[in-house]
This record gives sequence, structure tokens and C-alpha cells, in this order.
Amino acid sequence: MLKRIIAGTKLAFGLQRPGRNLVVLPDDVFIVSYPKSGNTWTRFLIGNLIHPRSPADFSNINLIIPDPEGLSKRQLARMPRPRYIKSHQYFDPRYPKVIYVVRDPRDVALSQYHFHRKRKLLADGASVEQFISRFVAGKTSPYASWGENVASWVATRSGRPGFLLLRYEDMIEDTIRELAKVADFLGLDASKEQLAHAVARSSAHEMKRLEQKQALLWSSTKETRQDVPFVRAAKPGGWKSELSESSVREIESAWAGLMKSLNYALRFDRADTAGKDRDAVLSRVLR
Repeated sequence: MLKRIIAGTKLAFGLQRPGRNLVVLPDDVFIVSYPKSGNTWTRFLIGNLIHPRSPADFSNINLIIPDPEGLSKRQLARMPRPRYIKSHQYFDPRYPKVIYVVRDPRDVALSQYHFHRKRKLLADGASVEQFISRFVAGKTSPYASWGENVASWVATRSGRPGFLLLRYEDMIEDTIRELAKVADFLGLDASKEQLAHAVARSSAHEMKRLEQKQALLWSSTKETRQDVPFVRAAKPGGWKSELSESSVREIESAWAGLMKSLNYALRFDRADTAGKDRDAVLSRVLR
């Protein structure tokens, strides 16, 4: 009974966190990705670009670029417009403008494994191979599997107005170039100096420094293990030395076609029959 009263009170006063039930406004801009694909870094980059006098950090990022699963309906309704909003959601036709960040699923899986350790969902030494099998099956995230989430956006919105697709690896390779694409997409007149300044404030080194000081101030890290960092190597290709051959095969077998369409080179040329069947479905959608 008490839980119902509390829930009813939150609903009446707009104190609930809306998540996917967010009221979407026509000028909202969504920064979307599958979890552990570079969303936080992208939020820092955009936050530092649009608010050069108020540097983004872990104490204010939820206010600069809010998370509908971290702020209340009332807080979100009071934010200045246009709102720049974080999301991990699979396709939602209501999102008017979307920046979608995609990352190599082999690195995503590895990063998510360590984040689950940080969140105390996995013990140190937990089987990476078993985690990868759950990851491929879409059982490690409430946002479907990597392939389902990515394909839901790429198949429906790629190449259309109001959609910008960024690859995490390209962002690492030339951050200023990719942030310039974001500025153009948002209609911002950003100079090279402004872009460089935003990039410097959002570097892996700076984010690691801020995490050490502010981890207990951010909703995503305050109740997690402090001995496991949120900001890790921030470099692509870690899977090459840390994932077993069987795990790499499993990921590539599931999403070979989608990975190739996004320019992710495969280690193994042939996928198993089940993977080919799943890829056939995705390939038809992507045509």
C-alpha cells in the first residue's frame, strides 16, 4: 500500500523518471547509442561545445544533456529549449532529430563486461565467454541486443534528414572533424578554436581526472565500485587482445552483415548458419 501511495504521489507531482515515456518536444535533439558505445563522451563533447563558459563534468552533465532515466518528468519539462537528451532506446519514431553513435560490437561487449563488474553485477573473474553469449542474445541490456538496437535506427533513419550517424572509431581518429559534423548538423557556427577547446575539455585524460574527483556525484557511478573505472582506455580494438576466438566468432556470426555495412572488418570470413539466418533478415531491412 505504501509503495502505491509513493508511486501515486510521484506521478501526481511529476517526480517519476519517464524513461521511454518521455514527452518529446518538436525541437528536441537526441544523442542515442547502444550502452557503452561512447554516449557519455559524446555528451561531454556537445556539452562543452554549446556551453563553452560552463565546462561539462560529472556533477552537471545530467543538467546540460539530461538522461530521462536519471531526471524527473518535472525537471525535464523545465529545461531550456532546445533540449539535448541522452538516450539508449531502440527506434522511437517520435525523436525528431537524432545523433546516433555506433561502436564495434566486439569492443562494446568488452566495455559492457567491465561496466557490469563496476555495477557489481559480475564478480571479478566471471566468465567473459558466458557474458558474450548473453550479450549476443540481448540479455545484458534492457535496450535489446546490439544488432537489434543499431539496425532499428540505421534501417529506418540513415540517410534521411534529422539523422546523423557517427562511428566511435572515427571520433577517436579525428575528434575535431567529427565534432564539426555535429556542429553543422545542429546549425552551430563553431570555429576551429571552439571545436578544439571542446575536444580538449572532453579528452579521456580530462574525463578520468574528473571521474576521480566526482564519481560520487554522478548517478551512473556513485553507487558502483570505485576501484573499477568508468572511463577506461577509450581506444578502439581492445577486443583483439582480450576476447577469445570463440567470443569473436559468436559476435561476428550474429551480426556479420550489419558490421560490414558499418565498415567493421571481420576477423573470420564465415559465419555459422544461425548467424547467416539472422544477418539475412538484417540485410533485407538495410536494403
